[in-house]
Amino acid sequence: MISYQDALTIVLETTLKFKVKGIPLSDSEGHVLAEPIVADRDFPPFDRVCMDGISIDYSAYKEGHRNFKVASLQAAGDPQSTLTDRLSCIEVMTGSVLPKGTTTVIPYEDTENTDSYFTVPNGISDRKNIHYKGSDSVKNATLQNGNCIISAAEIAVLATVGCSTVKVVEPPSVAIISTGDELIDVDTDPEPHQIRKSNSYALQALLKKYRVKSNLFHLDDNYDELKKTIADLIKNYDVLMLSGGVSKGKKDFLPQVFEELGTEQLFHRVSQRPGKPFWFGRNGTTIIFAFPGNPVSTLSCAAVYFIPWLRKNLGITPHEEYKVRLSENVTFKPDLTYFAPAKISPGSDTLYAKVIKGNGSGDLANLLHVDGFVVLPQGSDIYMKDQLFNFIYFR
Repeated sequence: MISYQDALTIVLETTLKFKVKGIPLSDSEGHVLAEPIVADRDFPPFDRVCMDGISIDYSAYKEGHRNFKVASLQAAGDPQSTLTDRLSCIEVMTGSVLPKGTTTVIPYEDTENTDSYFTVPNGISDRKNIHYKGSDSVKNATLQNGNCIISAAEIAVLATVGCSTVKVVEPPSVAIISTGDELIDVDTDPEPHQIRKSNSYALQALLKKYRVKSNLFHLDDNYDELKKTIADLIKNYDVLMLSGGVSKGKKDFLPQVFEELGTEQLFHRVSQRPGKPFWFGRNGTTIIFAFPGNPVSTLSCAAVYFIPWLRKNLGITPHEEYKVRLSENVTFKPDLTYFAPAKISPGSDTLYAKVIKGNGSGDLANLLHVDGFVVLPQGSDIYMKDQLFNFIYFR
């Protein structure tokens, strides 16, 4: 049995190289951006008017001129017009090009309008209400380095620079396999000794955030069936995620199946709770995460190990490390790292975590009331109120 930190290090050092592909901009949300976003021109690309109003040549105002006759209208989307008489003004709309020959914009609400003239007050300044060309970024500037999950912000900027096809990291192909004779389909009425499948759907939901497509499989506790099907899946998927079958029960066949299939076991059993029986290894280029079958164990192992592994291999910048303080003392007797389910609330200087223990690794409903797991390190049996610990979100 190895420590949580050693297990995490081994997982993160086990790599897969994913391909890069081009996809339409409209389908890129949620994918991982594989290249920098580069400005194809200055932004803004022209001196842009920021307020509806009039634009004038400030030199005329400085000489005492206060009444400006309207020469024309400059609307957004119109080519740049020119002020030929500096004692006149041009009406301008927000987003329009600043007319040539004008140097400042005065909002309508700061003027008085009579017939075709605008009167402006004292106290006007030059170079106001103008968003100057290149003030946001210049042509060929790197706006985003890539290695991020594409959101609405990235899509807006990609569209602005004319990127209709986006290069993204192609996610791995994943097979999610639930195991156990006791499990039945969701739409089936269970007998008293049966349980509806939940782990596979939960894992699939976690993957969807990263646009990882997965297929669901279920295998009964039959050695020959397990061996045959897993051998086939290893040939066809980048990643296998399994739940159940890795503990010490009479029908926990998976470690033996993996061994007979020539799989390299990188570790089995971690000094942690929940999820002590976690098995991890690889067979050729296929990475295998085999989680314990209890629902809280499956979800905690996925959040603690699989998601960081996925993010690293997709090239995503690592998560900021979240720190929380305990809202009350927590006692935990076994000499294990404890991933304590907890609800987060704001404090004066940091976030506070209230541990909500539930009824063990099988208490799936308890996860409805928590935000993630406080990492209480091995080596202590009491963790004090206001102590600072790492926190892993799973929502």
